[in-house]
Amino acid sequence: MKARKILVVGGLALLIWGMGYGFWYAVFAEHQALEGMGVSLATGFAAAAQRDAAGMRAAMERYKETKYVYDRQVDIHGHWIGLAMVLMILGMAMERVGYSERVKTILAAGMLAGAVVFPLGVYLQTVDHGAGPRVVAGVAAGLVIAAMGGMAAGMLKERAE
Repeated sequence: MKARKILVVGGLALLIWGMGYGFWYAVFAEHQALEGMGVSLATGFAAAAQRDAAGMRAAMERYKETKYVYDRQVDIHGHWIGLAMVLMILGMAMERVGYSERVKTILAAGMLAGAVVFPLGVYLQTVDHGAGPRVVAGVAAGLVIAAMGGMAAGMLKERAE
């Protein structure tokens, strides 16, 4: 079954990718981000104690930006791995989806595409805070939701028949 292969193999590949990304981030970037947040907070508190409002605001702005990027990086890793598991589970249940092989393949391909692109859209938000990356993430998330909805409807159709 082509749809099953797309979901299981795609899920395994996405799982390996997500774990590799998480490993890279933990080894090469996370400690620097956490240090940056700590330094920003310490600097902000020191500036507040010295009644330096401008220095405090600048330090808190650095903290806010560093924390924003840190949160997105952790989200990316988690979403890739979580979506990979969902892909593999759905792949194992594809025979319960009461649609033609062509429709199942389209749903599987849509699910895989959305699962790959959604975290990429979140990553792009760390580079560009504009609307573009949010639109990419939103459209990809919508694709995942639509594909999952289609699969759920196909499973209900199978049971009704």
